[in-house]
Amino acid sequence: MAVKIRLSRRGRKKLAIFDIVVADARSPRDGRIIEKIGNYNPNSNPATINLDLDKALEWVMKGAQPSETARAILSYKGVMMKKHLQVGVLKGALKQEEADKKLEAWLKEKEGKITKKIDSLSEAKEQDQKKKLAEEKAYNKKREEEQKKKLEEAAKVEEAKEEAPAAEEAKEEAPVAEEAKEEAKEEAKEEAPAAEEAKEEAKEEAPAAEEAKEEGPAAEEAKEEAPAAEEAKEEAPKAEETKESEEAKESEEAKEEDSKK
Repeated sequence: MAVKIRLSRRGRKKLAIFDIVVADARSPRDGRIIEKIGNYNPNSNPATINLDLDKALEWVMKGAQPSETARAILSYKGVMMKKHLQVGVLKGALKQEEADKKLEAWLKEKEGKITKKIDSLSEAKEQDQKKKLAEEKAYNKKREEEQKKKLEEAAKVEEAKEEAPAAEEAKEEAPVAEEAKEEAKEEAKEEAPAAEEAKEEAKEEAPAAEEAKEEGPAAEEAKEEAPAAEEAKEEAPKAEETKESEEAKESEEAKEEDSKK
């Protein structure tokens, strides 16, 4: 009967765990087994392997043929190396003590490689966590800056909205001010000819004023003569009265003479 060392699957979907078993080559994968010698969990990093080394070596020495994955597992745990040394001891090429020393040295070297791998994986994990934390901090900082910018923009928009009515009022008042300026300019233009005419009239009146200044003494003389003229006017009626009284006397005398005759 051909015996094989192989894996028997168990566990749930996408998280399978395998048992390392010794079974008949004709049995199905998850069928009847002869003996279970360990288990294998590929979901961890590095993979977790629990193996009974003595039983695995015994079955290998009896001629059990491991599958490819089982052979890799046995080599990883040193079972195949131990088989090789044990064959040399049986043939007399090596002593048991020398074989044990070589096996111990190989196991120590293998353990050193495993520990280095575990350390490197842990360091990589820590660095990855630090990187993620730094990225998260940078993202949060960027997000805060964006929120601040949004708030500032919103405040500017509100200020612009508040200033908009004042700007519209200023725009509405601007045409009125321009119209007032234009009206003032037009009035100034209209008043300019009047001012020029006033200046020309002032220039024309200037000689008359000078003549009036020259005639000033004559006017004073006329003022002095004015009382005399008034006296003459007052005396004129008196003279007329005296003339009338004389004429009346003469007419009466003439009547008296006529009556005497």
